[in-house]
Amino acid sequence: MKCSRCLLQLQCVSLVGHSARSAARCGALLQTASSSQPSVLHNAQHQVLRLFHTSPACAKSEHIPAEFDHENNKKRDKSLITHDDLFERVAQEAKTKATFNKVVDVFTKRDIRRRGHVEFIYAALKKMPEFGVERDLAVYNKLLDVFPKEVFVPRNFIQRMFNHYPRQQECGVQLLEQMENYGIMPNVTTKVLLVQIFGEKSHPMRKYQRIMYWFPKFKHINPFPVPQQLPEDPVDLARFSLNRIANDLDAKVTIYQLPCTDVTESGQEIKLPHIVGIQSPDQMELLAKHNPSRPVFVEGPFPLWLRRTCVYYYVLRADPTPPEEKVEEPYDPERCLDYPLQLDLDLDRDLGDDESFDVEDLDEGPVFAMCMTSQGDQATLNQWISGLQQNNPVLGQVPTVFRLDTGPRELQGPADVESGHTRRPEPETQTQEGPPEEESEEEELRRSQRMK
Repeated sequence: MKCSRCLLQLQCVSLVGHSARSAARCGALLQTASSSQPSVLHNAQHQVLRLFHTSPACAKSEHIPAEFDHENNKKRDKSLITHDDLFERVAQEAKTKATFNKVVDVFTKRDIRRRGHVEFIYAALKKMPEFGVERDLAVYNKLLDVFPKEVFVPRNFIQRMFNHYPRQQECGVQLLEQMENYGIMPNVTTKVLLVQIFGEKSHPMRKYQRIMYWFPKFKHINPFPVPQQLPEDPVDLARFSLNRIANDLDAKVTIYQLPCTDVTESGQEIKLPHIVGIQSPDQMELLAKHNPSRPVFVEGPFPLWLRRTCVYYYVLRADPTPPEEKVEEPYDPERCLDYPLQLDLDLDRDLGDDESFDVEDLDEGPVFAMCMTSQGDQATLNQWISGLQQNNPVLGQVPTVFRLDTGPRELQGPADVESGHTRRPEPETQTQEGPPEEESEEEELRRSQRMK
């Protein structure tokens, strides 16, 4: 009991001493204030107390002049500008690779921590086709360099198992998928950047490994590749397209007319279209054997897509030969020694073999020639037929029938519909006779009987 009482007395003494010291300090401050201005003693006490309770929040509550407030609002508005507007502001004059790289450099130098880098990369991937850099590997590596380094690397197997920083990894995978869609193969720089950003065992790194495994296998698998840059000249584009359709090394391309401008007697300028045709020796042989009493047809236009460019071609063809006029020519065994056209093999057949299986051969008729032109009217195609008569004199004896469509049809947009360019409904060919009310009543009775 005595020990506990002694402890309580000591605590009381210490508390009294501490309060005395604080009271002495306050008294000294009050004495100095009262000696200078005794009339404002009450205000001095409030000032001293306020000094003890001040905090940084008090400075924010003070009144700010209108000029500084307006400047702060401007800074806030600039900070809220989206990344799409950033691309548009920088590229007001021209959208090139240099301006795109300039936008990336501005973003990387603006903040060391690269805040908002995921949104910026998504916006940059969307704007790449507009700047013409969707097939540039250096630009993709530059976008990968926007990611902060060694921040999203998992430190243990648990982080690796739970998809460490999933939003950033999805952004990296999306960048690699866009490279895959445009056929861009990554290089060593891409691998080094992915290892520095996400680590060796991450989803973007697995995507990189899959691309490097499959791309070399499918890179040269197409026997008829289409170049990335198609020829801009319409004649060269037509020559390339016809060679691709014909797929015959012996086929010969002939330019019947080059695009030019002709002036009539009245002084009117007329633009003449280009006419480019192709025909192989086998087609010339088939046309020479054609029966002159049976007509030939000029049909088209038929579309052909070369990447994002669509061209149209026309064909000269005939109907299938009737069965009574067909003449089966015997195969020449010396025509091809490595791959004979006919094999006589006596193979033993089993009872389980099904002989009823048959493949129906569909004869669509022979195609004698093809052409491409910018104007698909009958007058232009007549010039093509007259040019074919020089090497195919049988065309002067064969009647020619033109089966031409109205031309390439384009889908109507909302602007065309609002402006009134809509198709009118075709009038009905059959007219109804008699009162419509009686017919409607009879139809209703019939329907009710059927339902019952």
